[in-house]
Amino acid sequence: MDLRKLKTLIDLVSESNVSELEITEAEGKVRIVKGGTAAPQQYAPVVTHAPMAVAPAAAASSPAPAAPVAAISTDHVIKSPMVGTFYRSASPGAKAFVEVGDAVKEGQTVCIVEAMKILNEIEADKSGTVTQILCQNGQAVEYGQPLFTIE
Repeated sequence: MDLRKLKTLIDLVSESNVSELEITEAEGKVRIVKGGTAAPQQYAPVVTHAPMAVAPAAAASSPAPAAPVAAISTDHVIKSPMVGTFYRSASPGAKAFVEVGDAVKEGQTVCIVEAMKILNEIEADKSGTVTQILCQNGQAVEYGQPLFTIE
């Protein structure tokens, strides 16, 4: 069977609802099977149902997870306003803008997020004490990703 005919048959199977095609000719036998449609349909429900079954059971059986949620909600979180690269200081050898335990004032620069070769100073939007630094220097950050917690 020539390659152009074989390619045409493959395209026909991929563009149609046919999942399997078998052709026998004098030159030989060709069987084309479309794959990838059955497995994801069965896999997705399994993944979707498993966490839902585990999460309510864990939440109902132990009140311990509620304590960390309450602790996180009392601290103010400074989030990244953009996608980019997180830097704790203005240059590689310079001192970090803030450390854990430092008091910060509203409007004070706490870090830099580099996006498209532009260095954007990120300022504290609330006065307080830095309790956590949630990113590593040079780490890629997403929009809305927590960077610091302030008490």
